[in-house]
Amino acid sequence: MPTPQLSPDELLTTTRTVRRRLDLTRPVPMELIRECLEIALQAPSGSNRQGWQFVVVTDPMLRAEIGLLYQRAVHAYLASEGSAARLFPEDPARAAVQRRVGESVAWLGDRMGQVPVLMIPCLRLHGGGELAAGNQAGLWGSLLPAVWSYMLAARARGLGTAWTTLHLTYEAEVAELLGLPEEVRQAALIPTAWYTGAGFRPANRQPLDEVLHVDQW
Repeated sequence: MPTPQLSPDELLTTTRTVRRRLDLTRPVPMELIRECLEIALQAPSGSNRQGWQFVVVTDPMLRAEIGLLYQRAVHAYLASEGSAARLFPEDPARAAVQRRVGESVAWLGDRMGQVPVLMIPCLRLHGGGELAAGNQAGLWGSLLPAVWSYMLAARARGLGTAWTTLHLTYEAEVAELLGLPEEVRQAALIPTAWYTGAGFRPANRQPLDEVLHVDQW
């Protein structure tokens, strides 16, 4: 399908996490998801291994089951000290933003099973299902660029997505639901649906000079 004409900078700075503004009623064509995944396959991976696998869940019963597990994990997360809603209490302005984030996490947590498409990016491990000690950054870094490319491609087509990982509390249960082999590990859960908002825009971020170090810390 035709995509909006976005500059690279505009695409990169306006692709946002979408929770509340996912259209839970409008189906997303599988051809559109395939387009986004074809783009994702062009991402780099360590040693060009391309060990990624992508599970696209559209079946209503499976989505509902995954949604219940996700909801359980979200409720536990929001009650924890690490909840987004509890961060930066010493900064009133930032704390207010975090409370809104917490509210949107709760909203999606209660509705994940209703999102039309759940995309679960996975890695197929060599030597069985155990994660080897050592270079975990290299392992997962060979998958994450592809997932981000998927999310960028989705945004360019009017779809909203969100990077979520809370379902991994119940990774084994989701793996059983989906019949995943033992050597396949899940990395995230990406809800994908049509975006219902008026438009995407850049987010407020801390100044670059607060996080930039040149030559030394």
